[in-house]
Amino acid sequence: MDKPTTENKSPFFSDLKTIFHLVCYKKKGKNHADRLDQFYGAQADNYDRFRNKLLKGREQLWKTIGAPPNSVWADMGGGTGSNLAFLGNEIHDLRKGYVVDLASSLLKVAQQRIENNHWNNIETVHADATTWVPAEKSLDVITFSYSLTMIPDWFAAIDHAYSLLKPGGKIGVVDFYLSRKFPLENNVKHGWATRSFWPLWFAFDNVFPSTEHVPYLLNKFKKIELIEEKARVPYFPLFWWKMPYYIFVGQKTE
Repeated sequence: MDKPTTENKSPFFSDLKTIFHLVCYKKKGKNHADRLDQFYGAQADNYDRFRNKLLKGREQLWKTIGAPPNSVWADMGGGTGSNLAFLGNEIHDLRKGYVVDLASSLLKVAQQRIENNHWNNIETVHADATTWVPAEKSLDVITFSYSLTMIPDWFAAIDHAYSLLKPGGKIGVVDFYLSRKFPLENNVKHGWATRSFWPLWFAFDNVFPSTEHVPYLLNKFKKIELIEEKARVPYFPLFWWKMPYYIFVGQKTE
């Protein structure tokens, strides 16, 4: 008889295992890639299901951008490639799609997903989002889905994305964030407790919500869409206290 897998175990107990790993696992490694693989390796099989509860706004981002026909799209920190499914049949309109990540354990799941769905125009890439350059040299769309908060030098990631985009190309970002104490005009303002607590909470997992994501993106790109929302954190005891996240779609104008 086959051993039980995550798919046929109770979802609740699978989630508990993931939460235990998130909270208690010590993030070790000689570099960022090692830390990511050691962190995600033990939870890769339950990664997508649990994070569907946690990571809100991803489908909305992909639907907002759409799939420009014959375009080249890179999902930076794309992990298991689950975001691609939000494109539906439009995924076949892409000339090329890349799932770029430093966590090889997640890319294995992505590769299996690609093969299962016969996405012959999609490729996984084990690389750093701050330095990777595609064979095409330039891109039509670049997305970051809850990955900027895990990239140590996220400024460099955005700058590099800007350099890779064609004039008129689009960037899409969805991630956790915090407002500045005095945010830009018309932007959401978060209270002291929100700005103080969530960085401490997420730091356990080397996730660093920033006050500077939104201002920096607004400075680099022409805004097409900016949505600032809050969402519950699964199994978090203070169920009324929600974590802020944002959706940004911008365009390179030069």
